[in-house]
Amino acid sequence: MSSAKGRFIAFEGGEGAGKSTQARLLAEALRARGLTVVTTREPGGTPGAEAIRNLLLAPPGEAGWTPEAEALLFAAARADHVAHLIRPALDRGEWVICDRFVDSSRAYQGGAGGLGDEAILALHGLGSDGLRPDRVILLEGDEAALAGRLAARGAETDAIEGRPADYHRAVAAAFRAIAAADPSGFARIDGIGAPEEVHARIIAALADLLP
Repeated sequence: MSSAKGRFIAFEGGEGAGKSTQARLLAEALRARGLTVVTTREPGGTPGAEAIRNLLLAPPGEAGWTPEAEALLFAAARADHVAHLIRPALDRGEWVICDRFVDSSRAYQGGAGGLGDEAILALHGLGSDGLRPDRVILLEGDEAALAGRLAARGAETDAIEGRPADYHRAVAAAFRAIAAADPSGFARIDGIGAPEEVHARIIAALADLLP
């Protein structure tokens, strides 16, 4: 068990921003420094949260979830994730790297979904005691470049990825506003370029947290 303080890093951004790739590269770099690292994702990360993920990304019925129901499901998945994986790992002195966290709910359901920031933060306060990452890495990029990445993947879109372009523009705008309001909590990173170049920008942005 490490006596060092655990750190919590969350990756945020729209579809195609490269969050999963960069989370993996950061985990590899931290492990090379001798740190114990837990990688996880939202929604998901624990059996309960993964079950909720399946409901969120493939809703039963034709109508899908209302924004309110969607926000409640995300908050429930996060509460389980925080209680059973994130907080225990941090208490052990480990680093936790999460692909999305509460700021995705703030941008998607709160911003683009119209529920507002206050409602999302209230749910997060109840479900997860308001836990915040030590640093949020917000990966940003030109809309056309991100759309090209998604097309290159060739994967089927889920219920959220497949929403119209104006919804995803609203998500990007919400992320920008959230990050601008908390400049010390966020590192806004240009996500366009070779993965190694983006990774180097991220390492630089985390320099004050690294041992």
